[in-house]
Order: sequence, then C-alpha cells, then structure tokens
Amino acid sequence: MTDLRARIGYCERTEKRPYFYANAHEKDFVPLAPVEVDIADARGRDCSLDVEGFTLIEHESALADLTDLAEVKRVHSGEIAEMLTGLLGCDHVAMAPMGILRFSERAGANAVHDNSHPARFVHVDMAKEAAAGARMQTAPEGCTIVRSAQYNVWRVLSSPPQDVPLGLCDYTSLDTGDLIDCDAIFDPLDGSPEWGFPNYLLAYNPAHRWFYYANMHPAEALVFKTSESDPERAQMMPHGAFDNPLAPKDAVPRISLEMRGTAYWFG
Repeated sequence: MTDLRARIGYCERTEKRPYFYANAHEKDFVPLAPVEVDIADARGRDCSLDVEGFTLIEHESALADLTDLAEVKRVHSGEIAEMLTGLLGCDHVAMAPMGILRFSERAGANAVHDNSHPARFVHVDMAKEAAAGARMQTAPEGCTIVRSAQYNVWRVLSSPPQDVPLGLCDYTSLDTGDLIDCDAIFDPLDGSPEWGFPNYLLAYNPAHRWFYYANMHPAEALVFKTSESDPERAQMMPHGAFDNPLAPKDAVPRISLEMRGTAYWFG
C-alpha cells in the first residue's frame, strides 16, 4: 500500500453562501482552508459502496479512445449501465447523457474542454434534496421504485502514477454538520445559458478518514455513491482532487473520465 500525507481542499464557514463555476473559476467564491491529512491507499481494504461509499473494480471498455466523447456517449454509456446493473443488482440504470473529461492543469488542456478542471475543493456532486429530485426526474415510468441511488464512475485514461489523484472521505467518518451548503453553476463554453443546483462543500473535522487508490490504470473503475434513498446505507461520498507528493515532477499529467448513472430497484 502507498499511504501518503497531502493537503485536502476543505472550506471554511462564512456568512456568504459559497458558489463555484464549471469553467470560470476566477468567479468562484470558495473560501478554501486546506488541511494536510493522512490519506491511505484503499487497495486491499475491501471498501464498499454501502458502507464507506466507494469501491474499485476491474472494468475495460471496447473503445480504444475514451477521450472521444461522442463515441463515449454512443458506446461507453451502455457499457457503464451494464456494469452498474451487474455490480449493484439493480433493475434499471439511467445514464447521464455525456461523460466528463478532466485534465491535470499540467496538461494545458482545460481551456478547450468544458468543465474539465480537477475539483480541488471537497464536494459531493449534488445536495440531498436536489439529488432526490434528479432521481425522480429520470425514474422509469410505470414501475414501483423501492430504492434509488446515484453513482459516479471515475477512471484514469493516463498511465500511473497520477499527479492529481482523487481523494475520498469515508462516509462513516462524516458528520452531517461537516457539510457546507453551496451552489454549483455550469457555464457552458458554447454560450448556452448558465444553470446550476445546490451542492455541498466540506468543513474540516479531524475524525475524517481519507483514502485514494494509488497508481490507477485505465482498466480499473472507481465507483462511488453521490446520493441514496435508503437511510441505512452510505448517502454520499465527499471527494476532491489533491496534489500527489509521491508523483515525480515528470509524471504524465492526469486525464480522467467520469460517467454518472442513477440506479433503480423495483418492488
């Protein structure tokens, strides 16, 4: 295992509600208060989606180029839906329409890709009430739904080691009072109208337990939960990018792909 110590992008509490943009980060109001924490390598620890909130699986795509988002939508979206259905034992998966590519700043690619910066502040993707509403919107008609949950499937497309890995905060170490209400604002590069939804940032709590997966490769998929209807299961996964102090200066800049799906279980 390759444990390490690094700075995690916590936020401080202020009277003003924070907000952040997908692209124009110069307009963000995110009062960062980074803290150096121990981050354990989760390999071999048998972490689960319904306890800690995340897991790592072996998964390969038939696509040779996962940076081609048109082909990702046409082919890879179905691959992820099939994988999630088998992994979760659910009855249906509704996939988000597009994958999201993210690039380490060292790649110099962020300006030409939409929503492509690594999120260096800890967040959960969508606040509880907004996530519940989103799950209702994509629910299949005519079915009795007994449970629903949203998942993020994250994989690297670059070779290890990652210069900017993804840190994961074990849900069992989280206190709901640690969450800071904020807004996520999407400002598409094509000039489409801005839109957004409530989200959470994370305040520091020394009880938090942090993990990452060292030296990920493209044939692996990190699956983590971002919302859940069952109160007896992990509800969300605070996560954020961090600089890897163990990566050499000439490490290949990280490229990653996110696919998002909502799972439904029928009665």
